[in-house]
Amino acid sequence: MHALQRAARSSPRNVRLLSTSAAAAAVARRAGSSSRQVLAQGARMSSTYAARMREAWSADPASVHPAWRKHFEKGGALPSTVDNLSSESDLEDALKVDRLVRAYQVRGHNISQLDPLGIMDADLDGAVPPELNIENYGWSMPRDFDRIVPVGPTPLFNPTAPSNVKLGVLLKELQRVYCTSVGAEYIYISDSKQVEWLRSRLEVPYKPLSTEQRKSVLNGLIRAEGFEKFLQKKFSTEKRFGLDGGEALIPGMQTMIRRSAEQGVELIVFGMAHRGRLNVLHNVMGKPLAAILKEFQHLVDQDNEDDVKYHLGMSTDVEFPDIKKSVHLSLLANPSHLEAVNPVVEGKVRAEQDLKGDHERKRVMPVVIHGDAAFSGQGIVFETIGLAYLPAYTTGGTIHIVINNQIGFTTDPRSSRSSPYCTDIAKIVGAPILHVNGDDPEAVHRCFQLATDWRQTFGRDVVVDVVCYRRYGHNESDQAMFTQPRMCQTIEAHRPVLALYSESLLKENVLTPDELEAERKKYDEYCQQQSDAAPTYRPPAPVYLGSHWRSYKAKVHGAPIRDTGVPLDVLQETGLKINTVPKEANANHKLVKVYDARLQSIKTGTGLDWATCEALAFATLLREGFPVRVAGQDVERGTFSHRHAVLHDQASPALYRPLEHVAPKQAPFTICNSHLSEYAALGFEFGYSMTNPDQLVCWEAQFGDFANTAQVMIDQFISSSHSKWKRQNGLVMLLPHGYEGMGPEHSSARLERFLQMCDDDESVYPVMDHVARKQIEEGNWQVVNATTPANLFHILRRQVYRDFRRPLIMMTPKSLLRHPLVKSNLADMQLGTRFLRFIPETDPTIFTDPKPNPSVRRLVLCSGKVYYDLLEKRQKSKITDVAIGRIEQISPFPYDLVHRHADNFPNAEIMWCQEEPRNMGAWTYVAPRIETALSKSIHHANASVKYAGRRLSGSTATGDKYMHGDEQAALVGRAFA
Repeated sequence: MHALQRAARSSPRNVRLLSTSAAAAAVARRAGSSSRQVLAQGARMSSTYAARMREAWSADPASVHPAWRKHFEKGGALPSTVDNLSSESDLEDALKVDRLVRAYQVRGHNISQLDPLGIMDADLDGAVPPELNIENYGWSMPRDFDRIVPVGPTPLFNPTAPSNVKLGVLLKELQRVYCTSVGAEYIYISDSKQVEWLRSRLEVPYKPLSTEQRKSVLNGLIRAEGFEKFLQKKFSTEKRFGLDGGEALIPGMQTMIRRSAEQGVELIVFGMAHRGRLNVLHNVMGKPLAAILKEFQHLVDQDNEDDVKYHLGMSTDVEFPDIKKSVHLSLLANPSHLEAVNPVVEGKVRAEQDLKGDHERKRVMPVVIHGDAAFSGQGIVFETIGLAYLPAYTTGGTIHIVINNQIGFTTDPRSSRSSPYCTDIAKIVGAPILHVNGDDPEAVHRCFQLATDWRQTFGRDVVVDVVCYRRYGHNESDQAMFTQPRMCQTIEAHRPVLALYSESLLKENVLTPDELEAERKKYDEYCQQQSDAAPTYRPPAPVYLGSHWRSYKAKVHGAPIRDTGVPLDVLQETGLKINTVPKEANANHKLVKVYDARLQSIKTGTGLDWATCEALAFATLLREGFPVRVAGQDVERGTFSHRHAVLHDQASPALYRPLEHVAPKQAPFTICNSHLSEYAALGFEFGYSMTNPDQLVCWEAQFGDFANTAQVMIDQFISSSHSKWKRQNGLVMLLPHGYEGMGPEHSSARLERFLQMCDDDESVYPVMDHVARKQIEEGNWQVVNATTPANLFHILRRQVYRDFRRPLIMMTPKSLLRHPLVKSNLADMQLGTRFLRFIPETDPTIFTDPKPNPSVRRLVLCSGKVYYDLLEKRQKSKITDVAIGRIEQISPFPYDLVHRHADNFPNAEIMWCQEEPRNMGAWTYVAPRIETALSKSIHHANASVKYAGRRLSGSTATGDKYMHGDEQAALVGRAFA
């Protein structure tokens, strides 16, 4: 096949290149074998010829003349017109100029003056790229400085027509744009319109800042430096993770916020680590200095947040009276785990956008501030960036700011990354990267403006890499001289950015020395006033909950237990709607049968399986006005092919989601497969659930044990955010769990880890009165291992029908999804019903409430799937003297129900049975709590609990299915022995 045909067939868009390539062939025939003539003659055919030839070459290099091929391989492209070229010598210069210009666009950043200290190379390479040397093009300096060369249309000189300029002037302009305090990377972006937009913004001579703007930048620097110096003087031995060396961040952020307000942004959600956080809290978010100083003096009310001061968050409004705009700012609290807050920011922003109806994603904007070593080193950065343009996750572009100290904790950049820049990871989503010298605050100002404009114009990510330094060590008491002596010596001799910028403004008569001194003195006096006021400072009542949470309780007051049942007619009507598949959906015939079976169970009111009751819980909430979002790997179908919430047309890309057709005015329903991530995907849903309490947000793991790759999110946010930051959250984690012989990695959701993090006291029998109970309110989360579909229905609805929120950790079944005994009836979900924390013995021959049975010798307590194994064994062996009780809600523990049920069997010993090894599962959590519950018992006050389960093990399960069967039979047998 001819090369031209191959290019055309490789992609439909290449069809339009055929005429261009054919023209190239004609030029080649006329021009003979001379490469120069081929290029010259071809260029004169059309003003857009070069661009078309480059496109053809990109699709298939063999489709263009060898002369063009060689030219493009060197990175060249003809100017858009060559009408001003009068000779082959001019043409040759034009080709060279084009390659030179492109070289600076591609590689100019490599020689930009980015390091304020002058001792490091931001790209880890001190060499000058050969394509930036004019000797590489056959020219030399100073010989060719005045050589007149043709330059195509460019913002450097004339954006609409070619120019003839001196080579030296061209070089000077290219270096001004690409090699001074800003190094821009953007040529790799695939969208030519975006590239041209950036080129036009970068190459046009920038307008100098006004006097007012420059004074604003100066004021930001005065406050940033003054804040750090004051804290250093007052608390020299305290950690503050100061911004010293990176003060230009403050006026840069102020510029970004104002610019975003001008462009219609109403809310900015920030995430950042501890470096410079206190400075940002004070000088950007407006936190009173007295409040910060009081935290340093350890005089904070214990009812407030319980975390170190440089982890705390804040919300505030910033007003711009001159433009009649305001922006709400929200800085999220975060742990020391670097970059962990990133997906939380994205999730919160997406939820705010959905709640506001901001479908264009222009009114709510995410901004994440990174450290250089963390941005290149932490995998969560890659996972979060990977969410950027997924339909159910995109937030319309994130502004990434890197505080580039050019060092990790003590690790040099050459040891902390393999890429040239710490920001290279952002190139995977085509984000432009603006490297800027932190000692040039006006360049920082321009970069923040450009980044804001880019995000608001294209809705895509952008990076501002502020290359600066760290005046002290990792913290103020750290001895950086141990590991970076040369850098420390240079920093000690280096003048701060405020001094450098002040000097330049004084030289240009922007302000007088007296005015400068007055501004500095004014802030110093303010700091002293705030310090004097700190001991008696009384902050306003902390707003722990956002505006959408106003009807919810910030503190524990007791919450009545509510029924979560639904009228029977509503259940039936809703069930019929969501299980009737229209013919036009053209669903797979096997799935139609699945839905028909569900429909039949709704009609009879009996035999509803797990998936049907889950869908009913979602549907009734949607009908009642509560949005539902379910996310995770493969959740649309379900890992175990049980949910089928999205039906695929078998002949077209069309999709049908039954839960979008519950009622005419139902709430929004979202179910979305995530990318193959747990850490970022779970963090996103945690952030999403922070925004609005009147919604149900569920994240489901593909297998429960895969959740451990998100352990940071579980430990630092979900389990502890209420304790540390007084932030409530109603996120639901659905974790498939159960031992079916699938091996160590597909059996356990690590139930024990979640129970270990529960903050209830195992030795205290809490108040269990129906009205005064505070168990769940006082706890940090709930852990459930339900055994019936109806209980699933109720627990999901209970999560919404409360006046407070706590995360729900739920072990979900695998084999039980289709177990013939794991069925419920509509009557179990009708009005007057609720979630059952504990299910007592159900066999009437063994127990009939309230009549005790003294002949029962053992009460076996269990949770989850093992109940059905025990039940099968008891039925097959016709055992009648062993009762079984199911603890559905493991934490908070149902003390009252356990001890009451135990007293129904006065002569029974108490045993716990589980599938997991003894050092795993619920055993170590429930054993002391069962005994505390029995302390209130009439018949078992001093009883100890026996154990039936797998022996101690370092692995969750065996990989041999026969050994699994033997172990399972043995542990069930011990429960009845």
